[in-house]
Amino acid sequence: KIRSLKTPMANEKSQEMEKLSSQICNQISSVFSKTTDPYPPPFDLLVTELAGVSRRKSRVFLHGVGREGLMLKAFAMRLFHLGLSSHLVSDVTTPPISSSDLLIASAGPGGFSTVDAICSVAKSSGAKVLLLTAQPETGSCVKHATAVCYVPAQTMASDGGGGRNATAKEERELLPMGSVYEGALFVLFEMVVYKLGEVLGESPESVRSRHTNLE
Repeated sequence: KIRSLKTPMANEKSQEMEKLSSQICNQISSVFSKTTDPYPPPFDLLVTELAGVSRRKSRVFLHGVGREGLMLKAFAMRLFHLGLSSHLVSDVTTPPISSSDLLIASAGPGGFSTVDAICSVAKSSGAKVLLLTAQPETGSCVKHATAVCYVPAQTMASDGGGGRNATAKEERELLPMGSVYEGALFVLFEMVVYKLGEVLGESPESVRSRHTNLE
């Protein structure tokens, strides 16, 4: 019989990790308890728009920068697994966007010059532009959007910046800069994938069958 080798220090570290993980998850989940009025709930909006893409046999393009872009890459992968024609704007094999297609772009703080430009091109091509943002009233990207997906989370536009004199331990944020928004995107996308799979009638087997074998 093997005895547990856990030491008091190991137990203390486990408790610390449990506490921090719980605080982080609670902070992210609290985003979804906030009202998005007058904008539609982001979950409903994404499921509706993506179901429409599937029904029209159109394509969905996704774009974001930094950590937001990483969340969108993960989302694009799952949309492909669900049977959608899913493309990342930055890929060299990305086809041209057309009027029946959908661009999903993220600009948490409201705008980035590159995201603004991509949204502008998509809109001028007649495509629908769904913008994910935490700043729907002031962001520079909003003018290019045909639908705004408001995610009411902290980004670098609202985190206070920390200031050069902010050295006290209590002033450190658990989730700094845009981490709350980025974490909320990951959770939102997982919820959408779950619901969209149900709407499209995709079984676990059909989803797994589209996973690459080149790994």
